[in-house]
Amino acid sequence: MAKSLALSLCLLVLFHGCLAYHQQSQSSQRWENKCQINQLQAREPDNRIETEAGRIESWDYNQDDFQCAGVAVQRITIERNGLHLPSYINTPRIVYVVQGRGHLGMVFPGCPETFEESEQSEEEQQGQQQPWQGQQGQQGRRQGQQGQQGQQGSYEQIEQIDRHQRVRRVKEGDVIAIPAGVTTWSHNDGDQSLVFVSLIDINNELNQLDQIPRRFYLAGNPQDEFQQQGQIQGRQQGRGQQGQQGGRQKGQQGRGQQENNNNMFAGFDTQLLADALNIDQQTAQQLQGQNDNRPQIVRVQGRFDFVQPPQSQREERQMQGQQRQQGQNGLEELFCHMKIKQNIGKPSTADVYSPQAGRISTLNGFSMPILRHLRLSAERGFFYNNAIYSPHWNLNAHEIYYIIRGSARVQIVNDNGDAIMDEEVRQGQLFIVPQNHAVLQKAMNNGYEYIAFKTEDNAIINTMAGRTSVLRALPDVVLANAYQMGREQARNLKYNRQETVALSSSRSSSQSRRSWWAIA
Repeated sequence: MAKSLALSLCLLVLFHGCLAYHQQSQSSQRWENKCQINQLQAREPDNRIETEAGRIESWDYNQDDFQCAGVAVQRITIERNGLHLPSYINTPRIVYVVQGRGHLGMVFPGCPETFEESEQSEEEQQGQQQPWQGQQGQQGRRQGQQGQQGQQGSYEQIEQIDRHQRVRRVKEGDVIAIPAGVTTWSHNDGDQSLVFVSLIDINNELNQLDQIPRRFYLAGNPQDEFQQQGQIQGRQQGRGQQGQQGGRQKGQQGRGQQENNNNMFAGFDTQLLADALNIDQQTAQQLQGQNDNRPQIVRVQGRFDFVQPPQSQREERQMQGQQRQQGQNGLEELFCHMKIKQNIGKPSTADVYSPQAGRISTLNGFSMPILRHLRLSAERGFFYNNAIYSPHWNLNAHEIYYIIRGSARVQIVNDNGDAIMDEEVRQGQLFIVPQNHAVLQKAMNNGYEYIAFKTEDNAIINTMAGRTSVLRALPDVVLANAYQMGREQARNLKYNRQETVALSSSRSSSQSRRSWWAIA
C-alpha cells in the first residue's frame, strides 16, 4: 500500500513537472527573439483600402517592432455622411479621435436598449419636429402604425417603436476603450473627415486566438484590412477555386472572384438563417450581402436618423451622478454603465504643464476604470518649439507613438547602449518604444503633438532628467564615483533641471511659445 502511494505521488510530481516545462517552453517560444531589435524607424501605413466613403490604412504588424510590442495599428478615415459598418475584433482596442466629430455605437451583450422612440400622438409629432428625425421617416412610421392598428392590435404597434443601445457622440481629442468582441459602428455627421487611430492589442490575455488581428464584419463584403494586396489576391483566388456546397454554391463562387471577403452572415445557409431570424429568404440574402459589393465604409443614402437625446452639460452631469449612485454590479456595471470615452485633447485636461515647454495629459485605469479590464492606457502630448520630453523608459509597458501634428527628433537606446533609432518623425507617422528602452524626443521648430498608446493600464515611466529623475534620487557620492566627477559637479548634475517631464530649451523663444499656446 505504501509503495503504491509513493509511486502515485512520484507520477503526480512528474506529470506536473512535465506540464510546467511544456507551458514554459510554449511561453519562451512565443517571446523568443521578438524584441532583439537592432534598428527602429518611423513608419507610414503599409496597406490602404479605398471605399466609397473613406479609407482604412494599416501598418504591417509582422514588422519586428510591432511583433515585439504585440500590437497592430489602423488609421480609419470616414468622409462626410459615411458609415463604417458594424464589426468586432478579437482583441481589446483603444482608439483616439484625431479629427472631426460623429457618432459611435457599441453593442454590449446583455445590456438593455435604453434609447427608444416616444409614443406621441400624430398632432404632437407634427408640432414637435426633432432635428434628428426626418419628415419622411416620421410619415412612414405613422402610416405603418395606422395600418397595423386596425389589423394586429396594440401589441404589434408597440413593437414597431425603435429601441437600441446608447449611441455616443465623439469628437477630436476623445480616447475610446473598446473591449474584445464588442460590436462597433461609426458615422460622420460633421463638416470634415472623421479620423480615428486605433491600437489593437494582439498580445492581450483576452485574445485567445492566434497573434493575427482579425476584424469580423456583420454587413457588407469587406476587404482584408491586415494583409498586403498580393496576399489578399492569392488567398481569394484559392478560395474561389474551392468547391461550394448547398443552395448558395453559385453565389459564393461568384464572390470568390472578387477582392472582397464575406460578412459573418454569409457563411450560414440562407434557409437556416431565415428560419433562425424568422424572416423571408430575400431578407436573409440581403443580410448575407449576396448582391452587395460595397466594402467597409459606405455612403449613407437619405437621412440618417435614430433616437438620441439633446446633449447638454447639465444632462451629462446628471447621468454621471446616476452612474456613481448605482455602484458596482458585476458585468452590467462593467460594460453597460461604465465610462468608455474621455477627452484628453483640451489644455484643461493637462496632468503636466510647463509654460515654457508644453503639456501632457494621461488616461489610465484610475481615471477610466474600464482600462483596468483592457490593460491599456493613453497619453496625449503637446510640446512647443524646441521643447524636450525628458529622456525616460517605461517600467512595465511598450509605447506606440502616433504623430498628430508637427515633428520631432527622436532617439531610442537599447540595453547595449546603442541608438537603434535616431531620426526626425513627422505628422502621420508612427514609431514604437519597447519596454525599458530609453527614448528622448525634442520638438522641431513647428512644435510636436502626439498620442501614445501603452500596453498597460497603469504604465509607469522613469525619467533620466528633471526634478523626479533617477539621477536626482541618487546620492551625489554615488554619481561622483559612477561618472568620475567631483561632488560639486555631481550636485550640479542633480539640480540643474527643476522641471519634471516637459523640459524647456534655451533656444525656444517666448514668442513661439505664445503662438503655439494660442493654437492649442
